[in-house]
Amino acid sequence: MFGANASGKTNLLKALSDLREHVLFSFRSGHPSGGVRRPSFRLDPAATEKPTRYEIDIVLNGVRHEYGVVMNDQHILHEWAYRYPHGRAALLFERKHGQQVDLPVGKRSLGRAIEQIARPNALFLSAAAAGNHPDLLPLYEWFGQNLMLAEASSRQARWAFTTQLLREDASREQVLALLRAADLGIADVKIRPLDPKVMERVRRAALILAGREEDAEGFPDIDVTELGLVLSHQGAKDDVEFNVSEESLGTLVWLGLVGPVFDALRSGSVLLVDELESSLHPILAARVIGLFQDTEANPKGAQLVFSSHAPTLLGNASQPRPLGRDQIWFTEKLTDGRSRLYPLSDLSPRQEEAIGKRYLTGRYGATPIVSHEEFVEVARLIAAGGHQ
Repeated sequence: MFGANASGKTNLLKALSDLREHVLFSFRSGHPSGGVRRPSFRLDPAATEKPTRYEIDIVLNGVRHEYGVVMNDQHILHEWAYRYPHGRAALLFERKHGQQVDLPVGKRSLGRAIEQIARPNALFLSAAAAGNHPDLLPLYEWFGQNLMLAEASSRQARWAFTTQLLREDASREQVLALLRAADLGIADVKIRPLDPKVMERVRRAALILAGREEDAEGFPDIDVTELGLVLSHQGAKDDVEFNVSEESLGTLVWLGLVGPVFDALRSGSVLLVDELESSLHPILAARVIGLFQDTEANPKGAQLVFSSHAPTLLGNASQPRPLGRDQIWFTEKLTDGRSRLYPLSDLSPRQEEAIGKRYLTGRYGATPIVSHEEFVEVARLIAAGGHQ
């Protein structure tokens, strides 16, 4: 997704993360009288009275599944799940507030038992997982095992997540290879023993990031210097060790990204990254995209969904394109503050079109309207010491 600052890119990624939280934790962590925790559109006072709707289409074990939910501040209004084993919709369940849950023939006994324990403010899917429903458990588990959001607020947790992978024999070499591949000069990574209390915070942060524990109070506070990481860099003669506090911001950003990238490729999951190129060279960001496009590196079909401001990732006529035209989407902020999401393919670009250059000229929209004259006036105001 490409678009101006504050055009809604981050909120679109967070919407998927919020849905994951509801699915995984609304039943076991909610309170009967606690209502439903949901964000609302604050630029329109009337929006708080309107319901929130989430819908997702996924493929599980080769079969398309559709899941959706509508909620307000008090309870779940509507929730449904279908699968399409032979191209036609087959009901898993449909629930409407105040009505009996609609269930498929032959599955009603267990479904009715789950209906009895599903609170009005908790998802039926979340309750079904607690009841070990065989048809719904895979859908529930997809949210816990196949969806991760990498955003600025999770950077500490992502450092912890990468550190955990470096500690495990099954993943150390692959993660280390990714660290080396970025041309940062990293030759090796050593991990010193950690204080048990720090180790527990690292463990919990990694679990929250992976959806194994609820983010009720935010990620545990972890400074990167507490992780015990020592990075060896190639020197003129021998490798030289550096504490992680001596590393550049770009190296630390890459350290926090390689763990989630490796985990997504290994498991075939969906990785959401806010501002992929932040503190990374565009060529390195393009290489990350390339890993997900490469069937050899990505045999399980993992997906990368990211936001970016880097027009180089859009490609130009004289350069290889990191993204296909059908993979590029734009966000645009409307006059009332709402966000509009639309694909490049709707604009019918030519095959040889220099997409990156044309995007910067505003050809596709989704760019900021910045007045040169207004900035000149601000400069004059600053020069005058704040006095007109």
